[in-house]
Amino acid sequence: MKKSKWYIYIVIVALALSGCANRGSGPQGGPKDTVPPSLLRETPLNGTCNFKGKTVVLQFDEYVQLDNVSENVLISPPQQTPPTVKALGKKVSITFEEDLLDSTTYTIDFGRAICDNNEKIPLYNYSFSFATGDYIDTLAMFGKVINAENLNPVQGVIVGVHENLDDSAFATMPFTRIAKTDTTGQFGVLNMRGGNYRIYALRDVSKDYVYQTSEALAFTDEVFSPTLACDSDSAWYHVPDTIVLRLFKENKQRHYFVRALRDKEQHFFTLLFSAPQTELPVIVTLPPDSTQQDSLWVDFTQHSLCQANPTKDTIVYWLTDSTAIRMDTIRFLMTYKMSDSLYQLVDTTDTVQAIYRHPRMSQKAIEAKRRKDMNRKIELKSNASMKFDIYRSIELYTAAPVKEYVTDSIHLFEKVDTLLQPVAFTFEPIDSTGMRYAVRAAIQPEHRYVLQVDSGGLHDIYGITNNAYKAEYKLRSLDEYSTLTIRLTHYDPRARIQVLDEKDKVLRELPAQETGAVFRYLEAKSFYVRLYIDADGNGEWTTGDWALKRQPEPVYYYSKKLTLRANWEFEEEFDHLATPILEQKPRALIQVDTGKKK
Repeated sequence: MKKSKWYIYIVIVALALSGCANRGSGPQGGPKDTVPPSLLRETPLNGTCNFKGKTVVLQFDEYVQLDNVSENVLISPPQQTPPTVKALGKKVSITFEEDLLDSTTYTIDFGRAICDNNEKIPLYNYSFSFATGDYIDTLAMFGKVINAENLNPVQGVIVGVHENLDDSAFATMPFTRIAKTDTTGQFGVLNMRGGNYRIYALRDVSKDYVYQTSEALAFTDEVFSPTLACDSDSAWYHVPDTIVLRLFKENKQRHYFVRALRDKEQHFFTLLFSAPQTELPVIVTLPPDSTQQDSLWVDFTQHSLCQANPTKDTIVYWLTDSTAIRMDTIRFLMTYKMSDSLYQLVDTTDTVQAIYRHPRMSQKAIEAKRRKDMNRKIELKSNASMKFDIYRSIELYTAAPVKEYVTDSIHLFEKVDTLLQPVAFTFEPIDSTGMRYAVRAAIQPEHRYVLQVDSGGLHDIYGITNNAYKAEYKLRSLDEYSTLTIRLTHYDPRARIQVLDEKDKVLRELPAQETGAVFRYLEAKSFYVRLYIDADGNGEWTTGDWALKRQPEPVYYYSKKLTLRANWEFEEEFDHLATPILEQKPRALIQVDTGKKK
Protein backbone atom coordinates (compact mmCIF):
# COMPACT_ATOMS: atom_id res chain seq x y z
CA MET A 1 0.00 0.00 0.00
CA LYS A 2 2.74 2.44 0.91
CA LYS A 3 4.58 1.55 -2.29
CA SER A 4 1.46 2.40 -4.31
CA LYS A 5 1.13 5.80 -2.61
CA TRP A 6 4.76 6.65 -3.34
CA TYR A 7 4.31 5.61 -6.96
CA ILE A 8 1.29 7.91 -7.38
CA TYR A 9 3.16 10.76 -5.69
CA ILE A 10 6.13 10.41 -8.06
CA VAL A 11 3.88 10.40 -11.12
CA ILE A 12 2.08 13.56 -9.96
CA VAL A 13 5.41 15.36 -9.32
CA ALA A 14 6.73 14.30 -12.73
CA LEU A 15 3.61 15.57 -14.47
CA ALA A 16 3.84 18.88 -12.59
CA LEU A 17 7.50 19.36 -13.52
CA SER A 18 6.71 18.50 -17.13
CA GLY A 19 4.01 21.18 -17.14
CA CYS A 20 6.45 23.78 -15.78
CA ALA A 21 9.07 22.93 -18.37
CA ASN A 22 6.65 23.09 -21.28
CA ARG A 23 4.51 26.12 -20.63
CA GLY A 24 4.41 26.90 -24.34
CA SER A 25 2.87 23.57 -25.21
CA GLY A 26 -0.57 24.46 -23.88
CA PRO A 27 -3.38 26.23 -25.80
CA GLN A 28 -1.95 29.00 -28.01
CA GLY A 29 -5.12 30.66 -29.23
CA GLY A 30 -5.31 28.79 -32.53
CA PRO A 31 -3.81 29.69 -35.92
CA LYS A 32 -3.34 33.34 -36.88
CA ASP A 33 -6.33 34.83 -38.69
CA THR A 34 -5.44 35.52 -42.33
CA VAL A 35 -8.98 35.76 -43.71
CA PRO A 36 -10.38 39.22 -44.51
CA PRO A 37 -13.90 40.21 -43.41
CA SER A 38 -16.68 38.63 -45.46
CA LEU A 39 -19.52 40.83 -46.72
CA LEU A 40 -22.99 39.59 -45.68
CA ARG A 41 -25.36 42.34 -46.72
CA GLU A 42 -25.40 45.64 -48.66
CA THR A 43 -28.02 48.35 -48.12
CA PRO A 44 -28.95 49.26 -50.79
CA LEU A 45 -27.79 46.40 -53.00
CA ASN A 46 -24.65 46.85 -55.07
CA GLY A 47 -25.80 47.98 -58.49
CA THR A 48 -29.00 49.68 -57.29
CA CYS A 49 -30.60 52.15 -59.72
CA ASN A 50 -32.71 55.24 -58.95
CA PHE A 51 -31.03 55.59 -55.56
CA LYS A 52 -32.48 58.54 -53.62
CA GLY A 53 -30.80 58.16 -50.25
CA LYS A 54 -27.58 59.55 -48.78
CA THR A 55 -26.24 56.54 -46.86
CA VAL A 56 -24.83 53.13 -47.79
CA VAL A 57 -24.47 50.47 -45.07
CA LEU A 58 -22.35 47.31 -45.36
CA GLN A 59 -22.76 44.36 -42.97
CA PHE A 60 -19.84 41.96 -42.35
CA ASP A 61 -19.40 38.61 -40.61
CA GLU A 62 -17.02 40.00 -37.98
CA TYR A 63 -16.03 43.20 -36.23
CA VAL A 64 -14.24 45.55 -38.62
CA GLN A 65 -12.13 48.70 -38.55
CA LEU A 66 -11.13 51.30 -41.13
CA ASP A 67 -7.56 52.04 -42.15
CA ASN A 68 -6.54 55.44 -43.57
CA VAL A 69 -9.88 56.33 -45.12
CA SER A 70 -8.62 59.51 -46.82
CA GLU A 71 -6.01 57.55 -48.79
CA ASN A 72 -7.83 54.27 -49.39
CA VAL A 73 -11.45 55.21 -50.07
CA LEU A 74 -11.98 56.74 -53.50
CA ILE A 75 -15.36 57.98 -54.69
CA SER A 76 -16.18 58.71 -58.29
CA PRO A 77 -17.37 61.25 -59.36
CA PRO A 78 -15.02 62.97 -56.88
CA GLN A 79 -16.54 64.78 -53.91
CA GLN A 80 -15.38 68.24 -52.88
CA THR A 81 -16.78 67.54 -49.39
CA PRO A 82 -15.66 64.03 -48.43
CA PRO A 83 -18.44 61.70 -47.26
CA THR A 84 -18.46 60.44 -43.70
CA VAL A 85 -17.14 56.87 -43.55
CA LYS A 86 -17.55 55.06 -40.22
CA ALA A 87 -17.02 51.58 -38.82
CA LEU A 88 -19.21 50.47 -35.89
CA GLY A 89 -19.12 46.87 -34.79
CA LYS A 90 -19.71 44.71 -37.84
CA LYS A 91 -20.99 47.56 -40.00
CA VAL A 92 -19.44 50.22 -42.24
CA SER A 93 -21.52 53.23 -43.25
CA ILE A 94 -20.90 55.85 -45.95
CA THR A 95 -22.92 59.04 -45.73
CA PHE A 96 -22.68 61.57 -48.56
CA GLU A 97 -22.42 65.21 -47.48
CA GLU A 98 -23.10 66.61 -50.96
CA ASP A 99 -26.26 66.37 -53.04
CA LEU A 100 -25.93 63.54 -55.55
CA LEU A 101 -26.01 64.32 -59.26
CA ASP A 102 -28.97 63.21 -61.31
CA SER A 103 -28.66 60.27 -63.74
CA THR A 104 -25.13 59.48 -62.55
CA THR A 105 -23.37 56.26 -61.63
CA TYR A 106 -21.40 56.48 -58.36
CA THR A 107 -18.54 54.14 -57.51
CA ILE A 108 -17.03 53.72 -54.05
CA ASP A 109 -13.66 51.96 -54.22
CA PHE A 110 -12.59 50.94 -50.72
CA GLY A 111 -9.03 49.93 -51.65
CA ARG A 112 -7.66 48.32 -48.48
CA ALA A 113 -9.62 50.48 -46.04
CA ILE A 114 -11.89 47.75 -44.59
CA CYS A 115 -9.98 45.45 -42.22
CA ASP A 116 -10.84 42.86 -39.59
CA ASN A 117 -10.65 44.13 -36.03
CA ASN A 118 -7.93 41.77 -34.74
CA GLU A 119 -5.21 41.17 -37.32
CA LYS A 120 -6.10 44.15 -39.57
CA ILE A 121 -6.45 41.87 -42.62
CA PRO A 122 -7.83 44.08 -45.44
CA LEU A 123 -10.66 43.26 -47.81
CA TYR A 124 -8.98 44.01 -51.14
CA ASN A 125 -10.52 45.45 -54.29
CA TYR A 126 -14.07 45.78 -53.06
CA SER A 127 -16.08 48.47 -54.82
CA PHE A 128 -19.72 49.46 -54.54
CA SER A 129 -21.77 51.10 -57.30
CA PHE A 130 -25.18 52.66 -57.51
CA ALA A 131 -26.98 54.98 -59.91
CA THR A 132 -29.25 57.94 -59.34
CA GLY A 133 -30.77 57.24 -62.77
CA ASP A 134 -32.36 54.28 -64.50
CA TYR A 135 -29.18 52.32 -65.26
CA ILE A 136 -25.59 51.67 -64.18
CA ASP A 137 -22.90 52.86 -66.57
CA THR A 138 -20.59 49.91 -67.26
CA LEU A 139 -17.87 51.12 -69.60
CA ALA A 140 -14.27 51.60 -68.45
CA MET A 141 -10.80 52.78 -69.43
CA PHE A 142 -7.66 50.98 -68.31
CA GLY A 143 -3.97 51.78 -68.37
CA LYS A 144 -0.76 52.38 -66.50
CA VAL A 145 1.10 55.41 -65.15
CA ILE A 146 4.90 55.42 -65.32
CA ASN A 147 7.55 57.92 -64.34
CA ALA A 148 8.54 59.74 -67.53
CA GLU A 149 12.23 59.93 -66.60
CA ASN A 150 12.89 56.31 -65.55
CA LEU A 151 9.77 54.34 -66.59
CA ASN A 152 9.11 53.12 -63.03
CA PRO A 153 5.45 52.35 -62.20
CA VAL A 154 3.83 55.15 -60.20
CA GLN A 155 1.66 54.20 -57.22
CA GLY A 156 -1.09 56.22 -55.58
CA VAL A 157 -1.71 58.97 -58.13
CA ILE A 158 -5.15 60.08 -59.24
CA VAL A 159 -6.14 59.28 -62.81
CA GLY A 160 -9.06 61.40 -63.95
CA VAL A 161 -11.12 61.94 -67.07
CA HIS A 162 -12.91 65.02 -68.40
CA GLU A 163 -15.95 65.07 -70.65
CA ASN A 164 -15.07 68.72 -71.27
CA LEU A 165 -12.36 68.40 -73.93
CA ASP A 166 -10.96 71.92 -73.49
CA ASP A 167 -7.43 72.02 -72.08
CA SER A 168 -8.57 74.56 -69.52
CA ALA A 169 -10.77 71.96 -67.78
CA PHE A 170 -7.72 70.24 -66.23
CA ALA A 171 -6.80 73.36 -64.25
CA THR A 172 -10.29 74.74 -63.57
CA MET A 173 -12.75 71.86 -63.06
CA PRO A 174 -12.78 68.68 -60.93
CA PHE A 175 -12.52 65.45 -62.90
CA THR A 176 -15.66 63.81 -64.24
CA ARG A 177 -14.55 60.42 -62.91
CA ILE A 178 -11.43 59.24 -61.13
CA ALA A 179 -9.37 56.18 -60.22
CA LYS A 180 -6.10 55.62 -58.35
CA THR A 181 -3.05 53.66 -59.45
CA ASP A 182 -2.08 50.49 -57.60
CA THR A 183 1.41 49.20 -56.73
CA THR A 184 2.06 48.30 -60.37
CA GLY A 185 0.95 51.70 -61.66
CA GLN A 186 -2.24 50.22 -63.14
CA PHE A 187 -5.58 51.99 -63.04
CA GLY A 188 -9.14 51.40 -64.15
CA VAL A 189 -11.62 54.26 -64.49
CA LEU A 190 -14.87 52.35 -63.99
CA ASN A 191 -18.61 52.86 -64.52
CA MET A 192 -18.21 55.32 -67.37
CA ARG A 193 -20.85 56.30 -69.86
CA GLY A 194 -20.15 56.35 -73.57
CA GLY A 195 -18.58 59.41 -75.14
CA ASN A 196 -15.26 61.13 -75.72
CA TYR A 197 -12.88 61.95 -72.88
CA ARG A 198 -9.48 63.40 -72.16
CA ILE A 199 -7.48 61.53 -69.53
CA TYR A 200 -4.89 62.84 -67.07
CA ALA A 201 -2.79 61.65 -64.13
CA LEU A 202 -2.24 63.93 -61.16
CA ARG A 203 -0.33 63.68 -57.88
CA ASP A 204 -3.10 65.62 -56.22
CA VAL A 205 -1.34 67.22 -53.28
CA SER A 206 -4.10 69.81 -52.88
CA LYS A 207 -6.78 67.05 -52.92
CA ASP A 208 -9.17 69.15 -55.01
CA TYR A 209 -9.01 67.02 -58.19
CA VAL A 210 -7.82 70.07 -60.13
CA TYR A 211 -4.28 70.60 -61.43
CA GLN A 212 -2.24 73.11 -59.44
CA THR A 213 1.17 74.34 -60.54
CA SER A 214 3.97 72.25 -58.99
CA GLU A 215 1.88 69.05 -58.83
CA ALA A 216 3.23 66.13 -60.87
CA LEU A 217 1.05 65.39 -63.88
CA ALA A 218 0.61 63.41 -67.07
CA PHE A 219 -1.50 64.20 -70.09
CA THR A 220 -2.01 63.02 -73.63
CA ASP A 221 -3.16 64.79 -76.76
CA GLU A 222 -5.44 61.89 -77.66
CA VAL A 223 -9.18 61.73 -77.05
CA PHE A 224 -10.41 58.34 -75.75
CA SER A 225 -13.74 56.56 -75.84
CA PRO A 226 -14.33 53.86 -73.21
CA THR A 227 -15.16 50.52 -74.78
CA LEU A 228 -14.14 47.85 -72.26
CA ALA A 229 -16.85 46.74 -69.87
CA CYS A 230 -16.05 46.54 -66.18
CA ASP A 231 -17.48 43.76 -64.04
CA SER A 232 -18.04 43.28 -60.37
CA ASP A 233 -15.25 40.78 -59.68
CA SER A 234 -12.43 43.30 -60.22
CA ALA A 235 -11.26 41.46 -63.33
CA TRP A 236 -10.03 44.79 -64.68
CA TYR A 237 -6.78 44.20 -62.80
CA HIS A 238 -5.92 41.60 -65.43
CA VAL A 239 -6.89 43.47 -68.59
CA PRO A 240 -4.24 44.85 -70.97
CA ASP A 241 -2.92 48.37 -70.34
CA THR A 242 -4.47 50.23 -73.24
CA ILE A 243 -3.39 53.72 -72.09
CA VAL A 244 0.10 54.74 -70.94
CA LEU A 245 0.53 58.03 -69.07
CA ARG A 246 4.04 59.39 -68.42
CA LEU A 247 4.06 61.30 -65.15
CA PHE A 248 6.45 64.23 -64.78
CA LYS A 249 7.17 67.12 -62.46
CA GLU A 250 7.46 70.47 -64.18
CA ASN A 251 10.61 72.45 -63.75
CA LYS A 252 8.68 75.05 -61.81
CA GLN A 253 9.79 75.63 -58.27
CA ARG A 254 9.00 78.38 -55.87
CA HIS A 255 12.01 80.66 -55.96
CA TYR A 256 12.61 82.46 -52.70
CA PHE A 257 15.42 83.37 -50.35
CA VAL A 258 15.72 80.88 -47.48
CA ARG A 259 18.24 82.40 -45.08
CA ALA A 260 21.74 83.69 -44.43
CA LEU A 261 24.11 81.50 -42.40
CA ARG A 262 27.12 82.66 -40.43
CA ASP A 263 27.11 80.13 -37.65
CA LYS A 264 30.52 78.46 -37.93
CA GLU A 265 33.20 80.93 -38.93
CA GLN A 266 33.56 84.67 -39.01
CA HIS A 267 35.50 84.47 -42.26
CA PHE A 268 32.52 83.78 -44.52
CA PHE A 269 28.74 83.65 -44.69
CA THR A 270 26.36 81.65 -46.88
CA LEU A 271 23.16 82.59 -48.71
CA LEU A 272 20.66 79.80 -49.34
CA PHE A 273 17.90 79.89 -51.97
CA SER A 274 15.03 77.45 -52.45
CA ALA A 275 15.74 76.69 -56.13
CA PRO A 276 18.45 77.10 -58.77
CA GLN A 277 19.12 80.69 -59.79
CA THR A 278 19.93 81.91 -63.29
CA GLU A 279 22.08 84.77 -61.98
CA LEU A 280 23.79 85.92 -58.81
CA PRO A 281 21.97 88.35 -56.52
CA VAL A 282 22.92 92.02 -56.51
CA ILE A 283 24.17 93.07 -53.07
CA VAL A 284 24.60 96.56 -51.60
CA THR A 285 26.19 96.83 -48.15
CA LEU A 286 24.20 98.82 -45.58
CA PRO A 287 25.77 100.99 -42.88
CA PRO A 288 25.81 99.58 -39.33
CA ASP A 289 22.69 99.75 -37.21
CA SER A 290 22.57 101.52 -33.85
CA THR A 291 24.16 98.56 -32.04
CA GLN A 292 27.32 98.56 -34.14
CA GLN A 293 30.22 101.03 -34.10
CA ASP A 294 31.16 102.88 -37.29
CA SER A 295 34.79 101.93 -36.74
CA LEU A 296 33.85 98.27 -37.19
CA TRP A 297 32.14 98.68 -40.55
CA VAL A 298 33.36 98.25 -44.08
CA ASP A 299 31.72 97.69 -47.45
CA PHE A 300 32.30 93.93 -47.59
CA THR A 301 31.38 93.72 -51.30
CA GLN A 302 34.71 95.39 -52.04
CA HIS A 303 36.55 92.91 -49.84
CA SER A 304 35.12 89.47 -50.53
CA LEU A 305 35.18 86.54 -52.92
CA CYS A 306 31.93 85.04 -54.17
CA GLN A 307 31.77 81.23 -54.46
CA ALA A 308 28.59 79.82 -56.01
CA ASN A 309 27.67 76.20 -56.66
CA PRO A 310 26.71 75.30 -60.28
CA THR A 311 23.00 75.97 -59.67
CA LYS A 312 23.65 79.23 -57.78
CA ASP A 313 21.26 78.28 -54.97
CA THR A 314 24.10 78.13 -52.41
CA ILE A 315 26.43 81.13 -52.44
CA VAL A 316 29.38 81.66 -50.10
CA TYR A 317 31.00 85.07 -49.58
CA TRP A 318 34.55 84.82 -48.28
CA LEU A 319 35.45 88.00 -46.40
CA THR A 320 38.98 89.19 -47.16
CA ASP A 321 39.15 92.31 -44.98
CA SER A 322 39.94 91.98 -41.26
CA THR A 323 37.46 94.72 -40.37
CA ALA A 324 34.66 92.91 -42.26
CA ILE A 325 35.62 89.66 -40.54
CA ARG A 326 35.30 91.28 -37.10
CA MET A 327 31.81 92.58 -37.88
CA ASP A 328 29.35 90.51 -35.86
CA THR A 329 26.44 91.64 -38.05
CA ILE A 330 26.69 92.21 -41.78
CA ARG A 331 23.68 94.05 -43.22
CA PHE A 332 22.93 94.45 -46.90
CA LEU A 333 20.23 94.95 -49.48
CA MET A 334 19.86 91.97 -51.75
CA THR A 335 18.02 92.02 -55.09
CA TYR A 336 17.21 88.59 -56.53
CA LYS A 337 14.57 86.71 -58.51
CA MET A 338 11.53 85.44 -56.59
CA SER A 339 8.41 83.64 -57.83
CA ASP A 340 5.10 85.47 -57.82
CA SER A 341 1.73 83.72 -57.46
CA LEU A 342 1.90 82.62 -61.11
CA TYR A 343 5.45 81.27 -60.77
CA GLN A 344 6.80 84.16 -62.80
CA LEU A 345 10.22 85.40 -61.65
CA VAL A 346 10.21 89.01 -60.52
CA ASP A 347 12.92 91.20 -58.99
CA THR A 348 12.65 91.37 -55.21
CA THR A 349 14.75 93.36 -52.76
CA ASP A 350 15.17 92.31 -49.13
CA THR A 351 17.20 93.60 -46.22
CA VAL A 352 19.36 90.71 -45.02
CA GLN A 353 21.48 90.25 -41.91
CA ALA A 354 24.27 87.69 -41.57
CA ILE A 355 24.91 87.45 -37.84
CA TYR A 356 27.81 85.72 -36.14
CA ARG A 357 27.18 84.70 -32.53
CA HIS A 358 30.34 84.03 -30.61
CA PRO A 359 30.31 80.69 -28.80
CA ARG A 360 30.60 80.76 -25.03
CA MET A 361 34.17 79.82 -24.18
CA SER A 362 36.33 79.87 -21.09
CA GLN A 363 39.45 81.99 -21.04
CA LYS A 364 41.52 78.84 -21.32
CA ALA A 365 39.58 77.74 -24.41
CA ILE A 366 39.89 81.19 -25.94
CA GLU A 367 43.67 81.12 -25.46
CA ALA A 368 43.88 77.60 -26.93
CA LYS A 369 41.89 78.73 -29.99
CA ARG A 370 44.15 81.76 -30.40
CA ARG A 371 47.26 79.56 -30.41
CA LYS A 372 45.62 77.16 -32.86
CA ASP A 373 44.71 80.02 -35.20
CA MET A 374 48.27 81.35 -35.04
CA ASN A 375 49.60 77.96 -36.12
CA ARG A 376 46.88 77.28 -38.67
CA LYS A 377 47.95 75.91 -42.04
CA ILE A 378 46.16 75.39 -45.33
CA GLU A 379 44.60 71.94 -45.36
CA LEU A 380 45.31 70.13 -48.64
CA LYS A 381 43.50 67.08 -49.98
CA SER A 382 43.43 65.25 -53.29
CA ASN A 383 41.59 62.48 -55.11
CA ALA A 384 44.72 60.34 -55.43
CA SER A 385 44.39 56.59 -54.89
CA MET A 386 46.30 53.41 -55.69
CA LYS A 387 43.60 52.39 -58.21
CA PHE A 388 43.33 55.60 -60.16
CA ASP A 389 41.30 55.63 -63.38
CA ILE A 390 43.37 56.59 -66.40
CA TYR A 391 40.76 58.98 -67.81
CA ARG A 392 40.76 61.18 -64.70
CA SER A 393 43.03 64.02 -63.64
CA ILE A 394 44.51 64.43 -60.21
CA GLU A 395 42.73 67.20 -58.33
CA LEU A 396 43.98 69.18 -55.35
CA TYR A 397 41.52 70.76 -52.89
CA THR A 398 41.96 73.53 -50.33
CA ALA A 399 39.71 74.55 -47.44
CA ALA A 400 39.84 78.26 -48.26
CA PRO A 401 40.43 80.25 -51.46
CA VAL A 402 44.07 80.43 -52.55
CA LYS A 403 45.35 83.89 -53.39
CA GLU A 404 48.60 82.80 -54.98
CA TYR A 405 50.91 79.84 -55.37
CA VAL A 406 54.55 79.32 -56.32
CA THR A 407 54.66 77.22 -59.46
CA ASP A 408 58.09 75.79 -58.64
CA SER A 409 56.79 74.46 -55.32
CA ILE A 410 54.45 71.98 -57.01
CA HIS A 411 55.96 68.77 -58.41
CA LEU A 412 54.80 65.65 -60.20
CA PHE A 413 57.07 62.62 -60.31
CA GLU A 414 56.92 59.17 -61.80
CA LYS A 415 58.06 56.61 -59.26
CA VAL A 416 60.38 54.04 -60.83
CA ASP A 417 61.45 51.57 -58.16
CA THR A 418 62.65 53.99 -55.49
CA LEU A 419 63.58 56.80 -57.86
CA LEU A 420 61.43 59.85 -58.59
CA GLN A 421 61.58 61.13 -62.15
CA PRO A 422 60.06 64.57 -62.91
CA VAL A 423 56.98 64.61 -65.19
CA ALA A 424 55.82 67.64 -67.19
CA PHE A 425 52.38 68.85 -66.10
CA THR A 426 50.07 71.85 -65.91
CA PHE A 427 48.48 73.13 -62.70
CA GLU A 428 45.13 74.79 -63.42
CA PRO A 429 42.36 76.20 -61.22
CA ILE A 430 39.01 74.54 -61.97
CA ASP A 431 36.79 76.83 -59.92
CA SER A 432 36.37 80.59 -59.63
CA THR A 433 37.75 80.94 -56.10
CA GLY A 434 40.94 78.88 -56.30
CA MET A 435 39.83 76.04 -54.05
CA ARG A 436 40.12 73.26 -56.66
CA TYR A 437 43.06 72.63 -59.01
CA ALA A 438 43.71 70.04 -61.69
CA VAL A 439 47.11 68.47 -62.32
CA ARG A 440 47.16 67.46 -66.00
CA ALA A 441 49.93 65.32 -67.48
CA ALA A 442 50.63 62.60 -70.03
CA ILE A 443 50.65 59.65 -67.66
CA GLN A 444 50.80 55.92 -68.38
CA PRO A 445 48.70 52.93 -67.25
CA GLU A 446 50.11 50.86 -64.38
CA HIS A 447 52.72 53.53 -63.57
CA ARG A 448 53.08 55.12 -60.14
CA TYR A 449 53.14 58.86 -59.59
CA VAL A 450 53.77 61.19 -56.70
CA LEU A 451 52.30 64.67 -56.32
CA GLN A 452 54.24 66.93 -53.96
CA VAL A 453 53.59 70.45 -52.74
CA ASP A 454 56.43 72.15 -50.87
CA SER A 455 55.80 73.82 -47.54
CA GLY A 456 54.73 77.44 -48.06
CA GLY A 457 53.96 76.92 -51.74
CA LEU A 458 50.36 78.11 -51.46
CA HIS A 459 48.99 81.24 -49.77
CA ASP A 460 45.30 81.63 -49.07
CA ILE A 461 43.43 84.95 -48.95
CA TYR A 462 44.21 85.22 -45.20
CA GLY A 463 47.96 84.85 -45.63
CA ILE A 464 47.98 81.26 -44.35
CA THR A 465 50.42 78.85 -45.99
CA ASN A 466 50.53 75.07 -46.27
CA ASN A 467 52.60 72.35 -44.74
CA ALA A 468 54.44 70.04 -47.12
CA TYR A 469 52.00 67.68 -48.86
CA LYS A 470 52.53 64.39 -50.64
CA ALA A 471 50.09 62.08 -52.43
CA GLU A 472 50.98 58.87 -54.24
CA TYR A 473 48.78 57.16 -56.81
CA LYS A 474 48.93 54.38 -59.37
CA LEU A 475 47.06 54.19 -62.65
CA ARG A 476 45.02 51.11 -63.34
CA SER A 477 45.97 48.71 -66.12
CA LEU A 478 44.23 48.92 -69.48
CA ASP A 479 43.56 45.19 -69.08
CA GLU A 480 41.17 45.98 -66.23
CA TYR A 481 38.79 47.92 -68.47
CA SER A 482 36.14 47.05 -71.01
CA THR A 483 34.90 48.98 -74.01
CA LEU A 484 31.20 49.11 -74.89
CA THR A 485 29.88 50.34 -78.23
CA ILE A 486 26.15 51.03 -78.58
CA ARG A 487 24.76 51.24 -82.10
CA LEU A 488 21.18 52.36 -82.72
CA THR A 489 19.12 50.37 -85.18
CA HIS A 490 17.10 53.50 -85.82
CA TYR A 491 19.76 56.20 -85.57
CA ASP A 492 18.50 59.52 -84.21
CA PRO A 493 21.06 62.35 -84.00
CA ARG A 494 19.15 63.79 -81.04
CA ALA A 495 19.59 60.64 -78.95
CA ARG A 496 21.87 60.62 -75.92
CA ILE A 497 22.91 57.24 -74.55
CA GLN A 498 23.48 56.57 -70.86
CA VAL A 499 25.29 53.73 -69.11
CA LEU A 500 23.66 52.89 -65.77
CA ASP A 501 24.76 50.95 -62.72
CA GLU A 502 22.63 48.32 -61.01
CA LYS A 503 20.83 51.03 -59.00
CA ASP A 504 19.65 52.87 -62.13
CA LYS A 505 22.21 55.62 -61.58
CA VAL A 506 23.82 57.29 -64.59
CA LEU A 507 27.56 56.58 -64.79
CA ARG A 508 28.39 57.83 -68.29
CA GLU A 509 26.57 59.65 -71.07
CA LEU A 510 27.45 60.22 -74.73
CA PRO A 511 25.62 61.55 -77.78
CA ALA A 512 24.58 58.86 -80.26
CA GLN A 513 26.80 58.42 -83.33
CA GLU A 514 26.01 56.73 -86.62
CA THR A 515 29.02 54.51 -86.11
CA GLY A 516 28.06 53.90 -82.48
CA ALA A 517 28.65 55.60 -79.14
CA VAL A 518 31.87 54.21 -77.68
CA PHE A 519 32.19 54.00 -73.89
CA ARG A 520 35.80 53.33 -73.01
CA TYR A 521 37.39 52.42 -69.69
CA LEU A 522 34.35 50.78 -68.15
CA GLU A 523 34.86 48.47 -65.21
CA ALA A 524 34.43 44.76 -65.79
CA LYS A 525 31.01 44.35 -64.20
CA SER A 526 27.31 44.60 -65.06
CA PHE A 527 25.66 47.65 -66.56
CA TYR A 528 22.38 48.74 -68.09
CA VAL A 529 21.72 51.15 -70.95
CA ARG A 530 19.03 53.69 -71.74
CA LEU A 531 18.65 56.66 -74.02
CA TYR A 532 16.56 59.78 -74.23
CA ILE A 533 15.74 61.98 -77.19
CA ASP A 534 17.30 65.38 -76.53
CA ALA A 535 14.65 67.28 -78.48
CA ASP A 536 15.73 70.74 -77.30
CA GLY A 537 19.46 70.02 -77.72
CA ASN A 538 20.47 71.20 -74.26
CA GLY A 539 22.46 68.06 -73.44
CA GLU A 540 20.20 66.90 -70.61
CA TRP A 541 16.81 65.27 -70.13
CA THR A 542 14.06 67.88 -70.18
CA THR A 543 10.78 67.46 -68.34
CA GLY A 544 7.38 68.45 -69.70
CA ASP A 545 5.45 71.71 -69.44
CA TRP A 546 1.66 71.90 -69.16
CA ALA A 547 1.37 75.56 -70.17
CA LEU A 548 3.33 74.86 -73.36
CA LYS A 549 1.59 71.47 -73.83
CA ARG A 550 5.07 69.95 -74.11
CA GLN A 551 5.59 66.32 -73.23
CA PRO A 552 8.75 65.21 -71.37
CA GLU A 553 11.51 63.97 -73.63
CA PRO A 554 11.07 60.26 -74.47
CA VAL A 555 13.14 57.69 -72.56
CA TYR A 556 13.94 54.15 -73.73
CA TYR A 557 15.66 51.26 -71.95
CA TYR A 558 17.76 48.49 -73.44
CA SER A 559 15.93 45.51 -71.96
CA LYS A 560 18.96 43.33 -71.12
CA LYS A 561 21.68 43.51 -68.49
CA LEU A 562 25.18 43.80 -69.99
CA THR A 563 27.91 41.92 -68.14
CA LEU A 564 31.31 43.12 -69.31
CA ARG A 565 34.61 41.26 -69.04
CA ALA A 566 38.01 42.81 -68.50
CA ASN A 567 40.09 43.55 -71.61
CA TRP A 568 37.13 42.89 -73.93
CA GLU A 569 35.32 45.06 -76.42
CA PHE A 570 31.56 44.66 -76.62
CA GLU A 571 29.16 45.85 -79.28
CA GLU A 572 25.40 45.98 -78.80
CA GLU A 573 22.61 46.83 -81.22
CA PHE A 574 19.89 48.90 -79.54
CA ASP A 575 16.51 48.99 -81.31
CA HIS A 576 14.77 51.41 -78.99
CA LEU A 577 11.55 51.34 -81.03
CA ALA A 578 11.11 47.55 -81.15
CA THR A 579 9.85 46.84 -77.62
CA PRO A 580 6.66 48.34 -76.14
CA ILE A 581 7.47 51.01 -73.57
CA LEU A 582 6.00 49.02 -70.65
CA GLU A 583 8.21 46.00 -71.42
CA GLN A 584 11.53 47.79 -71.86
CA LYS A 585 12.88 48.40 -68.40
CA PRO A 586 14.78 45.42 -66.95
CA ARG A 587 12.93 43.95 -64.00
CA ALA A 588 15.98 44.26 -61.74
CA LEU A 589 15.91 48.04 -62.10
CA ILE A 590 12.19 48.59 -61.50
CA GLN A 591 11.25 50.37 -58.29
CA VAL A 592 7.73 51.52 -57.47
CA ASP A 593 7.50 55.31 -57.46
CA THR A 594 5.41 56.36 -54.45
CA GLY A 595 6.30 60.04 -54.68
CA LYS A 596 8.11 59.91 -51.36
CA LYS A 597 11.73 60.97 -51.08
CA LYS A 598 14.14 58.16 -50.28
